[in-house]
Amino acid sequence: MNEWWRSAVVYQVYPRSYQDDNGDGVGDLKGITRRLDHIAGLGVDCIWLSPIFASPQADMGYDVSDYKAVDPLFGDLEDFDTLIQVAHARGLKVIVDQVLSHTSDQHEWFQQSRKSRGNDKADWYVWADPLPDGSPPTNWHSHFGGPAWEFDPQRGQYYLHNFLASQPDLNFHNPDVVDAILDTCKFWLDRGLDGFRLDTVNYYFHDQNLRSNPPAQAKPQVMATDLYGMQNNVYNKTRPENLKFLERLRRLTDQYPDIMMVGEVGEMGHRSIEIMGEYTAGTSRLHMAYSFAMLGPDFNAEHFRNCIEGFQRGAPDGHPYWSFSNHDVPRQVSRWAEYAVSEDAMARLVCAMLMSFEGTIGIYQGEELGQTETELTFEELTDPPAIRYWPAVKGRDGCRTPMVWEKDAPNAGFSTGTPWLPVKAPQAARAVDQQGEGSIMAFYKDVMARRKASPALTRGTTTFISLPEPILAFTRHTEEETITCVFNLSPDPHVIRVVGAPIVTLSNAATLNEGRLALDGNGFVYLSHDAEITLTKG
Repeated sequence: MNEWWRSAVVYQVYPRSYQDDNGDGVGDLKGITRRLDHIAGLGVDCIWLSPIFASPQADMGYDVSDYKAVDPLFGDLEDFDTLIQVAHARGLKVIVDQVLSHTSDQHEWFQQSRKSRGNDKADWYVWADPLPDGSPPTNWHSHFGGPAWEFDPQRGQYYLHNFLASQPDLNFHNPDVVDAILDTCKFWLDRGLDGFRLDTVNYYFHDQNLRSNPPAQAKPQVMATDLYGMQNNVYNKTRPENLKFLERLRRLTDQYPDIMMVGEVGEMGHRSIEIMGEYTAGTSRLHMAYSFAMLGPDFNAEHFRNCIEGFQRGAPDGHPYWSFSNHDVPRQVSRWAEYAVSEDAMARLVCAMLMSFEGTIGIYQGEELGQTETELTFEELTDPPAIRYWPAVKGRDGCRTPMVWEKDAPNAGFSTGTPWLPVKAPQAARAVDQQGEGSIMAFYKDVMARRKASPALTRGTTTFISLPEPILAFTRHTEEETITCVFNLSPDPHVIRVVGAPIVTLSNAATLNEGRLALDGNGFVYLSHDAEITLTKG
């Protein structure tokens, strides 16, 4: 079996924001197909499409009303088949976001389930009676604010929803639900899909005894929309039954050649790394998993080292997927701005870092342009938690604004109509047509090509070098090649002493002269060497 995914770079496309083909202001499948040459030209291996299924779009497609239909907003099944065909012709794999833990309340399954307690689908969702005082069955929180339970007067019970009230959770303890979900996955595999990105992969099962969560053991994390951090979330997600479902899903995908599954672990901190290990251990579960561990505000050497070494210890036979950005978090250049000399310096630094990590790499559309977070007014928002909790929460719209193609074209070439989110001047300034020689996009292409050509960077083992903050340093090694990577994660200059005779193969804001490696703010180097070298703080 061709394990193409082990050294792959996966490029996330947010369909409604990539390219609008029909002028309605929303990106679509025909638009993505039109731009496949751009994606292939970057040197990536695979495209991840955020949800394209039929949906009322209450949560931008993460509320599915029909798992076997393309939402008319994006096109139809013929457009999907064409995209797959054209992508494959360019050597690109395609995976799609599968949202299996919950559906839309408009899904026919839920519409039937809520009618009564005795119909064929009565137990397809998580229903429970109120407590004697009428309050919800447990203390579990919704990620989008308030309790994770909504009372349904038609049925006279509460139903579980980890996100919006219009996103009821499926009951995976019911074998009929599992069979139906697997059938929807088979539908897309039969159409030539190369795999799945599994949304909220640790949320499928809940505690059947409906026990309330205890308080958080560590210092609680409190945000305006998300009180999850105040609880130790042991009963509402990451249940042991999840592993058996993943094994069954893997048995399905193994019936097809060269399929890959990557799971999104909805967890922060060290526990997220542990779950990644559990879910990828052996060859019977996920091919790989990622968490939000590198998608937060932390930007220091200890943090990145702990993430990678934690995975090495927890899943020695597993495979990680590392990413710095996606459609749910502020863009990396803006998120880590306090550590940057400039936006461009940070864009180059994080590209060089990410492409040097062991495992599969994920990048989000626009990061190859050094794109920044869009500042939006309240009137421009579409994201439900941002609208509900403004101004304490800015929401996720700032990283979801349209891809920019031509700086001076209407809407930067994204649409001839009014785009669903605005295209603003700071973002348009980074359009693809402005990315010439020496640009951020040219740098991404160069570093990805170097990674693909390097045995050490694609499959070498990682050994960290202990240097004081803010220096992150490690060696990637195979029998054919050894490369040492050194990164200055601060805007201040630092000097490293080098004993040995390495060759600089990639650098930015860095010089190596007579054993003295001078790193300007956000400076970095890749050092190639045959013999052992030693690094110490100068």
